[in-house]
Formats: sequence, structure tokens, C-alpha cells
Amino acid sequence: MNLHEYQAKQLLSSYGVPVAEGLMAETAQAAVEAARLIQEQTGTKIWVIKAQIHAGGRGKGGGVKLARSLEEVREHASRILGMNLVTPQTGPEGKLVRKILVQRDTYYPAADGQLSVKEFYMSVLLNRKTGRNIIMYSTEGGVDIEGVAKDTPHLIFIEEIDPSVGIQSFQARKIASNLRLEGVASKNLVRFVTNLYQAFLSADASLMEINPLVKTSDDLIIAADAKVNLDDNALYRHPDFEAMRDLAEEDPTEVEASQHNLNFIKLDGNVGCMVNGAGLAMATMDMIKMSGGQPANFLDVGGSASPQTVEAGFRIILKDPAVKAILINIFGGIVRCDRVAQGVVDAYNKIGSIPVPVIVRLQGTNAVEGKKLIDQSGLHVSSAITLEEAAVLVRQAVV
Repeated sequence: MNLHEYQAKQLLSSYGVPVAEGLMAETAQAAVEAARLIQEQTGTKIWVIKAQIHAGGRGKGGGVKLARSLEEVREHASRILGMNLVTPQTGPEGKLVRKILVQRDTYYPAADGQLSVKEFYMSVLLNRKTGRNIIMYSTEGGVDIEGVAKDTPHLIFIEEIDPSVGIQSFQARKIASNLRLEGVASKNLVRFVTNLYQAFLSADASLMEINPLVKTSDDLIIAADAKVNLDDNALYRHPDFEAMRDLAEEDPTEVEASQHNLNFIKLDGNVGCMVNGAGLAMATMDMIKMSGGQPANFLDVGGSASPQTVEAGFRIILKDPAVKAILINIFGGIVRCDRVAQGVVDAYNKIGSIPVPVIVRLQGTNAVEGKKLIDQSGLHVSSAITLEEAAVLVRQAVV
């Protein structure tokens, strides 16, 4: 589950990670009030107005602006709210901005008037090759880390954490040293990275990315920006996190699928897939590719496939106008194939006319009974026994 920046900072702050002071607003007037409150608390006279969408590169699309007066706060907020923000990560269709973050400027001078701000990059994530969490960091913050990795890979450092002992103080000090921090700034960085790693573990996150991580002129270490992804599979341990889910930022079909306990991911192909089990789904998509088609989705009905879930799967797949055929590939282990077959028949009867060919392959528990139900239904459904037979039928449907 992805979080907005303002939510990510609220979460990090609850674990003792310093963040730039900010407030979320949904109207221009609320933005002005938020800016005034932040000014009272911090004394700042400069604010950053940031569009809140689930995508990076917001500044490149005009979604991040600097305001030097309350009137500019109102102007920028009015312009950003309601805009269709296009960034390198949204695609050409962009995303509608419904919320903004009003944040204090972290690039302020010290008490003696000296400006000595530095930007870094830091993230915590899992290294799937080693099965260990890593802290990735760089002296080059505030820019695309992919570009740094490509052009100057020697500026990216990685600290691997032993899960049996967690992050050690010497590792935190090593990170501070590699970022060339000394004195108070070094001590603050050690505290920051230690709390960040504990937040990553405690929140069951899959990614925590701070870019930029800022050393202010008075040697504070602050998350000026934050991206947090939470592990959906661990949300049962954090019932309060569910309230942070923003359905407006997600694909409507994926939201509908989740309401029926279906695992659904939309793709760009022309053959809809309905399977039970992620491994079988991957094999099915490979088979579709080899047959000359392109998978239009990943839809896993899981081990509790029923007539109701099959019907819901049909409706979701058919919302994609690019779909030219639907392939149902079920292996009956926990689920009974005859129940799936009955779901196909019931879906046909309830939906009415299904405008594309439907291919059904059933194997396993009650597969013979399931095939019999399909063959005797009188519906325009093709049945297959082997993957090869299903591949031929897919090829005929899409070529």
C-alpha cells in the first residue's frame, strides 16, 4: 500500500524520525491557514507547496512550488489543487491533485546567517538476493537516484543489516562518515538512521525512501521528502494503517477486485486471465505470450474460488475494451473444478452476452465433472485439457 508524502511523514514522525514540519490541505484557504500555523510554530517565512499524488517527479510537472508570502501560498495552492499533474511516473494520462502538503522551507540560514545546507539520499528496503534488509544512501540527494546509479555508481553506498541483531551503532556511524558528516550533524544522523530502520521494521514497510535527506544549516537531519510503501500482507497487524489507503489514487478495477478478495493487476495485453495461484498465473501468462497473445491482466481467484468470485472476475476483466479473449486456467487442489465451472455458467447467465471467446482449462479435483458442466451448458465456451490445447485456442482467438 502506497502512502502520500504527508502520511509517510506522519508515520515516520511517530517513530521518532525528524521530518520537515507540514500540514495537509484540500483547499486554498486551508493551505493559507496551515502556512500561518507553521509560521507561528517555526518562524519560517517561506513555504513549499507540494502536490500529493502517488507518483514521483512532481516538481518536474509543476506540482512543487515555493511561496514567500501567504498570498503566494494561496496562489500556488489554487493552481495545484485540481490540476492534472503529469510526471515521468504517471504516464501521459497524469493524476488529479486532490490534496497538497504545505511545508516549511528547510533551506534556512543558521543563526549567524551562514547557509550550509546539504542534501543526501537514503532508503531502506529488502535485498531479495540475500534476504536481508539494506540501507542505501548517497551524498547525491534531491535528484533521480537511478541517474546517480548509472553515471556515478561509486557515490552510492549500501549497508546490509543482519536480521538477528538489527542495525548496529558502528553501522550508523559508518553511514554518517561516508556522508562526510561531523560533530552534531553526525550524531543527529546516527539517531536518524537508527530510528528510520526501526520504523521500517515496526511498520512492516517494503520501502522507506528519503530524498532529499537534508542537513540544515544548524546541523539538524530532516526528511524533507518521504516515500513509504507498506506490505499489504502485513496490514492485519496494523488495522489503523488501513485508514491511510487512498482509493482515489488506485486503479478502479484493482479496487473493485480487492473488494471481492481477488488479486488483480491490470496489464496492457489482449487476453484476460483468470487463474488460481500466483505460480499458475505466471505460467499462464507465459503460455499466452508464446501463443501470440499478450496478457491483459493478472487475476488470481485464490483457493476460495466460487461462482460469485468467478462472476466478479468476469465483470472486472470485461471492463477492459482491449480484451479479445478470456482464458480461465484452474488447477483444482483446494478449489473444486466443478464449482468454478458452475461459476462460469452462472456468470454467463447473469451477465448476459459475453462478447469475446472464453477458453476454460480445468485440471485436478472434479475436473471431469467441471468439463461436463461446461460442455453441456450450451454456452459459447471452449474447454481444454492440456496447456497445449488451451494455447491453440488462444492463438485462434487473438490472431
